[in-house]
Amino acid sequence: MTAPLLAVEQLRKEYKSGRQAVQGVSFQLNRGECLGLVGESGCGKSTLARCLLRLEPVSGGIITFQGQRIEALNEKELNPYRRDMQIVFQNPSAALNPRLKVKDSLLDPYEQYNTRMKHTYFSCSSRAAFISELLEAVGLSPSLADCYPHELSGGQKQRVTIARAISIEPALVVLDEPTASLDVLSQGAVLDLLEQLQRSLNLAYLFISHDLAAVNRMSRRIMVMQEGRLVDEFAKAEMFADDRHPYTKELISIF
Repeated sequence: MTAPLLAVEQLRKEYKSGRQAVQGVSFQLNRGECLGLVGESGCGKSTLARCLLRLEPVSGGIITFQGQRIEALNEKELNPYRRDMQIVFQNPSAALNPRLKVKDSLLDPYEQYNTRMKHTYFSCSSRAAFISELLEAVGLSPSLADCYPHELSGGQKQRVTIARAISIEPALVVLDEPTASLDVLSQGAVLDLLEQLQRSLNLAYLFISHDLAAVNRMSRRIMVMQEGRLVDEFAKAEMFADDRHPYTKELISIF
């Protein structure tokens, strides 16, 4: 069998205050798969995401990415893996530097990782061509390259953050509440875009949300998190099975 892209075993995150934000979480994510993670705000979803990408140190457990254990690597040792794991945050306004034009925000990761990229998705024949192809890939006009974030709508800004995430050809994109700050129309458009990009670029997603409807649309497998623990995991077709966890049934009742 093909090894999973990401394998997590008994992952824990405890803060100095004693709060246990993530408690014994274990799961696997395969290449090209979208795995959903749902739970109410404050249950530890975003903390888990930051730990998986080693944006925060972990308190215990094992994280294996592309066959290599990364939970104890220092920043220099992590650098070879950074290109292959990217994240899209909930608030695109906070994720974009207001002083940088769109093209400069998109070129920042390109400049850092260009020599390691396979150039499978984008031609990269020139910086200008790269920016144009990237914006078109997320449904934006290349003319927006010279705009600043405040000149864009919320949906456009989130598309720019998605473009930045895929620009360096990652294997995994963690989507942390990617539509939560958008209006309903923009939410649907961004989900359409994410589905299209996953198919065309063979991306693996960890799709994190408190919105079960969005998770259900995007994911074939769904995990449910409550108070730092995974309390349920199932294939989408099994969502309404009688043996679902009581908390899952509570979420489904308002679905």
